[in-house]
Amino acid sequence: MKRGWFVVLMFCTVAGFAQDAELPFDERGKFIYYEVVVQKDVPAVTLKERAAKFFSSSKELKLKTAPQDSLWMSRGKMVINKTAFVLSRPSGEVGYHLYVDFKEGKYRFWLTDFSFISYQRDRYGSFVPETTVAIPLENKPGKLNAGEWTAYSKATAREARLFAERFKKGMLESAINPPTAKAVPSVDTKNQKW
Repeated sequence: MKRGWFVVLMFCTVAGFAQDAELPFDERGKFIYYEVVVQKDVPAVTLKERAAKFFSSSKELKLKTAPQDSLWMSRGKMVINKTAFVLSRPSGEVGYHLYVDFKEGKYRFWLTDFSFISYQRDRYGSFVPETTVAIPLENKPGKLNAGEWTAYSKATAREARLFAERFKKGMLESAINPPTAKAVPSVDTKNQKW
C-alpha cells in the first residue's frame, strides 16, 4: 500500500516538473516550441483552409504571408500573469513569431523569437507596457532578477503549450464551411392584395 502512494506521488511530481520546464533552444540559440502533426488522408489545401479559419477567428494573430504560400508566418503576443496568493495581475507580455508549414497529410508549426515587455500600472490603475523595446527571452538578466526571469520563461513555455493545444484543436475541425440554412421567404405585407 505504501509503495502505491509513493509511485503516485513520484508521478505527480515528475508531471509537475515537466509542465514547468523551459522551452528548448534551436540552432540559433533562441527558445522554440516545435511540433509536427500528422493528419493522414488530409490534403494540404484542406489544412490551409483550416489554418486560414483559425487565423481569421483569432484576435491576437495576424497572418503576414500570402495564403498561397506553403510556409505561413504570423506575429502574436501572450500576456504573462503573476499570481500572489489568490490574486492575479498581468506582469508583462511576450511577443512571438508563429510559423506553419503544410504538406500532404501533415503540417508542422513552431513558435520562436520570444521577446518580453514588462507592464506597469498607469495613473488610471490599468496595466500598460513600460516600454516599446522588447527584450529577447534568451537574454539572461543579472543575479538580481534571475529568479523572476526564469518564472517568465516557464510561464511562456506553459502558454506556448496551451496555444499549441488550441491550434491543433482548430486544425482538427472537419467542417470548414458548415452548410448554411436556406433563406426563409419573406412576406411583403404592403404590396399584397386582400
